Amino acid sequence: MYKTPTHFIDGAEVFAAAPFAPAIPVIDPATETVLGTVAGAGEAEVSAALRAAQRGLARWSKTAPWARSEVLREIARLMRERQEEMARVLSLEIGKTLAEARAEVAVSAEHFEWCADEARRLYGMVLAGRTPASRLEVRYEPVGVVLALTAWNFPVNLAARKLAMALGAGCSVIVRPAEEAPGSVAALVRCCHDAGLPAGAVNMLIGTPDDVVAPLMAAPAVRKISFTGSTRVGQLLIRQSADTVKRLTMELGGHAPFIVLEDADVAVAAAAAVQGKFRNAGQVCVSPSRFFVARPVLAAFEAAVVAATRRLRVGNGQQENVDMGPLATGRQRARAERLVEDALSKGARLLCGGRRPPELLRGYFYEPTVLADVPDDAEILHEEPFAPVMAIVPVAGADEAVARANALEAGLAAYLYTRSGEAAERVSDALESGMVGVNTTAVATPEAPFGGIKQSGFGREGGEIGVREYLNTKFVHRHAA
Repeated sequence: MYKTPTHFIDGAEVFAAAPFAPAIPVIDPATETVLGTVAGAGEAEVSAALRAAQRGLARWSKTAPWARSEVLREIARLMRERQEEMARVLSLEIGKTLAEARAEVAVSAEHFEWCADEARRLYGMVLAGRTPASRLEVRYEPVGVVLALTAWNFPVNLAARKLAMALGAGCSVIVRPAEEAPGSVAALVRCCHDAGLPAGAVNMLIGTPDDVVAPLMAAPAVRKISFTGSTRVGQLLIRQSADTVKRLTMELGGHAPFIVLEDADVAVAAAAAVQGKFRNAGQVCVSPSRFFVARPVLAAFEAAVVAATRRLRVGNGQQENVDMGPLATGRQRARAERLVEDALSKGARLLCGGRRPPELLRGYFYEPTVLADVPDDAEILHEEPFAPVMAIVPVAGADEAVARANALEAGLAAYLYTRSGEAAERVSDALESGMVGVNTTAVATPEAPFGGIKQSGFGREGGEIGVREYLNTKFVHRHAA
């Protein structure tokens, strides 16, 4: 059963007080039925959450790092204990398979475990001064109240990254989940509270950008924004942050190239391409989406990916034997249909898929699709598809592949398949991307920095670097009196 979530403020569930609070429906993308309706936050809830976060900051920032570490580790333990319950909510709200949802909860717990260790290692520095009476100190302090804005495609994982790092640094947080998946984030917030966080250290507001985000962006007490979403919205937030000069971490859109050189293991590359492309129905920011394949191995690669794609079972993610669920929203499916139609009209070849599954009459389902010979002017090569559509482009070799890969302003992730150590080094150096996977698509792990360059954003989540995004650096020059 789906429990409609509420706002969480100062350690307690809160129902919106405004009589005309916007009604936000949460829809099951596999059935198109309404799971529940949330009364969106208004001015009263936003003000209460901000006051609570300031009080929570005063408590949590003074908590000893080892004590913070213990709480973060307990959050991870509770997430693992509640994994099945959280996974089912994830699957209901977003449509992803239970296997993918369980994996998301497990990886999210790892973020808290990693940051539990990092909380105890926020080292400063002490330098000898220019005289015996002088000492130079570099200290790190929590940046303050953090506004965490998450996307709908990985609601638990994206929120976990932001919460774990902010809490590890000693900050308090107001998290605003995507309207499509509030229950998933509410379950995570409940784990945070039950683990022993002081009231106000984590707060959650569900609501529209105008009602929730805009007033918090204008509030001087909010010192940092961590956002995952589109480049367009990221640009808007950057502008809004200027008046109060907020710190920003922006993980924005991607359009990842997947390069297969002629010496690659085609079977390995094809299996990775299918797994990476159709995970979460292609709705992954680091999903490979432009496939540049060397002509000598093009036919073998196309045959291998088509065979593997046709074996994928599409259906309701709540069913255990399903490989790919529906897209999360009707507008996502409409985008997939538009991009495929455009590519075909310009000369691309349809190798498989390209339609709504005829046996699934309800839900936002779309067949996993493979397009070949995609022309340069096809929209899918320029617009992030965020859909289960693979666009294959033949190339002469590494130089052409790199030139095409770098031609866009997107620079989040890139992938390369080759047996050559020299090519791996040369191409990974040349790719304009924040992350590169060589013979792997695993570029998002708690211990490593995650983020992009160019219009894919700035700042990093994950690893030691990610925690320091939530710290201010203070220099103190002490001189004997």
